[in-house]
Amino acid sequence: MRLILLGPPGAGKGTQAKILVDAYGIPQLSTGDILRSAIAAKTPLGIEAKAIVDRGDLVSDAIVNGIVSERLDADDCKPGFILDGFPRTIAQAEALDRMLLDKGAKLDAVIEIKADADELVRRVIQRAKESGGARTDDNEDVLRKRLGVYQDQTAPLVAYYSDKGLIRTVDGMAPVDEVTAAIKASIDH
Repeated sequence: MRLILLGPPGAGKGTQAKILVDAYGIPQLSTGDILRSAIAAKTPLGIEAKAIVDRGDLVSDAIVNGIVSERLDADDCKPGFILDGFPRTIAQAEALDRMLLDKGAKLDAVIEIKADADELVRRVIQRAKESGGARTDDNEDVLRKRLGVYQDQTAPLVAYYSDKGLIRTVDGMAPVDEVTAAIKASIDH
């Protein structure tokens, strides 16, 4: 099972990915987690990425594509994977298509988790309080900028994958267990 989770920041992609990892026994590939690890470790990539993330901008395609391609080659990805936070742009989606073709693989579904922007701001502010501010991108100004970037750059992926017959849309405003049930129903049919 090879899946992509799409949705605006704070929509619950990470939460759903963790649940799906347990349900399907495939790894979650979160570019956000990979980049946050690099930032915490203060690697050269991490230092570069930190400045970009702190502004609420997206890390370059070249950096992200390289990270993803290497990760897809790992043994635990052979039976499948869940991409969370990648692709974010049409260019990245096209790069992923080429990567998968080169690896003899294809996507099974793209799950779009729809969510209300104002509710997302409330969720992220709450997440920041609960985590003690562990994520530097958990503040309202950065989130609103990221929501704008999502609308401009990532939302077009819905049409891209819809044209390929891969989109499955679920209501991200529902309780977590209902979102999970909707995702499973859409991919297990």
